[in-house]
Formats: sequence, C-alpha cells, structure tokens
Amino acid sequence: MAGKHSRTRIFSSPAGIVATAAVGVALAVGGTFGAVQLTSGSGQSEQAALDFTPTTAASSFTPSSPAASPSASAPPSVSASPSASRSQQAASRAKARTVPPKPSPTAKKTTKAPNVLASGSCGASFYSDGQLTANGESFNPNELTAAHKTLSFNTKVRVTNPANGKSVVVRINDRGPFIDGRCLDLSRAAFATIASVDVGALTVRYEVLG
Repeated sequence: MAGKHSRTRIFSSPAGIVATAAVGVALAVGGTFGAVQLTSGSGQSEQAALDFTPTTAASSFTPSSPAASPSASAPPSVSASPSASRSQQAASRAKARTVPPKPSPTAKKTTKAPNVLASGSCGASFYSDGQLTANGESFNPNELTAAHKTLSFNTKVRVTNPANGKSVVVRINDRGPFIDGRCLDLSRAAFATIASVDVGALTVRYEVLG
C-alpha cells in the first residue's frame, strides 16, 4: 500500500508563481516574513511551505542628505555715502571746470603834465560879440577860447581864479584886450567857468602851457 506523501513545492503552479511574486514585493516593501499555503484544484491539499529568508536586508532608502546649504552670506556692508559736496567738476560734464584767468590789470594811461612856459598875474575880462577872430575863425562864445596880444594862435593857457581856486584851459585864437591892465579877454563860457559873468572883470593867474 502506497502511503500518501507530501512534498514541498516551490513555484508548483502558475498561480503559485504569481503569488510568490506578490509576496516578494510585499516583503521587499514591508520587510515581513510569512508562509503561504497553496491548495491545488484536484482536492488533494498540498501545502507549500515557503521560506523566504532575504539574504540581504530590505533595501533601505536613505534619502541622500541634502547638500549642505550654503552658509548664509553676511549682508553686504553699506558704506556711508559721501557727503554731498559741490566739486569743481559738474556731474553732467566730462571736463573739469577750469578757473578763468584773471584779466591782468591794464596800466592806466597817465597824462603827462604839460610844461609851464610862463606864468603871471593880470586882469581878465570876457566878451560875447564878434563875427570873426584874428586867426579867421568864426567866434563862438560857448567855446573855451581867449584873446591875447602877443601869444601865438592855438597856444594853451591855464587861467585860475585865485579867489575860489577854479581854473580853465583856453586856446588863443584872437587878439586883445586893448584896455590897460588886462592881458586876457576870455569867451563868455570860459569866464563863466571860473567866476560869475556879473563880475565883468577880475585878476587872474595864468600859466602858458607848452
């Protein structure tokens, strides 16, 4: 009499293969161990003992350590802004401003004092009538002219009133006066410069200029 016998199968049927694969996946993920009993469809119960001893521990998923975060950099130092100052160079210009050269002081023209050729004192009067002078000019009582007996025409004579210090320079263009004690006969404008015409005549100091 042949006795029943059972044997341990590993992957005895296609269904067992699928089940085994599922268990392998479950063990790989969960890391658990178990036994699976498989029953065939012929009525004979067959027990399949499956020992799954993983040769290696379930792969551990150790997350790679994140890269060391960059060290927080120190905030950039803010340098103190230079105090606003107005320089010689304008911000909108490329060229520096240059100080304009100071104009050199011009030498003042000095008028050379005329030489005094002769001087003296005498009486002087004025006149305002006349058509022509001795040198042929039309007499103008408003010009600074005078009449003298001997001085050359166009000679310059400075006439000063000693009473008030006023003086006038006249040009000789006529002859006169023909009254004793008088050496000069001034135009009305020249006489009015040093005295009032109401006086009529006065003693003056004269200087012949060269």
